[in-house]
Amino acid sequence: MNHFPGESTIQPHSVGASFASFSTHPGYRRMFAPDQLTLGIFLPLRFYQGDMRVLAGQADLVADIDRHGFAAVWVRDVPLFDPSFGDAGQVFDAFTYLAFLAARTRRVALATGSAVFSLRHPIDLAKASASIDQLSGGRLVLGVASGDRPTEFPAYGIEHSERGARFAQSVGYFRDLLRADSPSIDSPLGRIDAAALLPKPATGAIPLIVTSSSGQSLDWIAAQADGWLTYPEATHVPQGPLRLAQKISAWRALIPDGGFRPHMTNEWLDLVEDPYHPRTPMRGGFMLRTGRKGLIALLEEWQRAGVNHAALGIQFSQRPAADVIQELAEDVLPRFPSHAGPAAIASAW
Repeated sequence: MNHFPGESTIQPHSVGASFASFSTHPGYRRMFAPDQLTLGIFLPLRFYQGDMRVLAGQADLVADIDRHGFAAVWVRDVPLFDPSFGDAGQVFDAFTYLAFLAARTRRVALATGSAVFSLRHPIDLAKASASIDQLSGGRLVLGVASGDRPTEFPAYGIEHSERGARFAQSVGYFRDLLRADSPSIDSPLGRIDAAALLPKPATGAIPLIVTSSSGQSLDWIAAQADGWLTYPEATHVPQGPLRLAQKISAWRALIPDGGFRPHMTNEWLDLVEDPYHPRTPMRGGFMLRTGRKGLIALLEEWQRAGVNHAALGIQFSQRPAADVIQELAEDVLPRFPSHAGPAAIASAW
């Protein structure tokens, strides 16, 4: 079935929406279902340290991730490299790289973790997002954030202290742009009359996953987010998932319609060959070294806590990325399978 610009199957919404609202969205339904947890892989697969060659062959491995049946691949949005931060993400622009990966994959959801809504104009964000969503057949799941790198804000001519307000304004503007009826828009970020954004999303809407607080209250996140991505708390002891469970429960209690909305978290892993290696925090707790038995136990704890998707980063792993992906696919993924959901929409672009 082909979908063309302006044709919608999901009613666009101006506030956050729950599970039923994304019944035909291939990316969302591959990743999320109540009481279930799926697995995704965060890019890059190897940490950039000044040499682009470390990224060679990454797209081939992403194609393997797709064939193995993982639920999602995630990209970072890092406009400028700050040496004091030390992390360039996957180096390539998030939206450009997702379009490239869309052509190399067929089923896996394409996720941002996360697009910095406070830095870019909503028109540019909406144009890029809707284009990728159409080109991928409805597989884009958009993690969004207010940004956490102070050096980027003056480069864009934006006050760091204004990022929370700009984020909320951008979310509203973005959603209005995607509406099929192309309404007039009057926002602190701009005005539109008698003009429309094209293309529209493949199924009429793009899920917006708010990251951490993004400068907002928990009430705002409950009302406005289609899902929530938060840091995992401690991952080497059971107390961390228990604290995470409390956070998730408090958020879900505030969701206005009481419907299911997914929660996501992530961890950077050094998955060692010994399957029984204990869960050991590394790099000041920023990374977890573990064998697969410990990882499976953590994922089970997360699932009981209410997490619906785990994005695993392997860029710090000592083993080759292909070996880690293979082990995850053979020994971990079968316990946390991706959901069938609707197939990506075939198109003739």
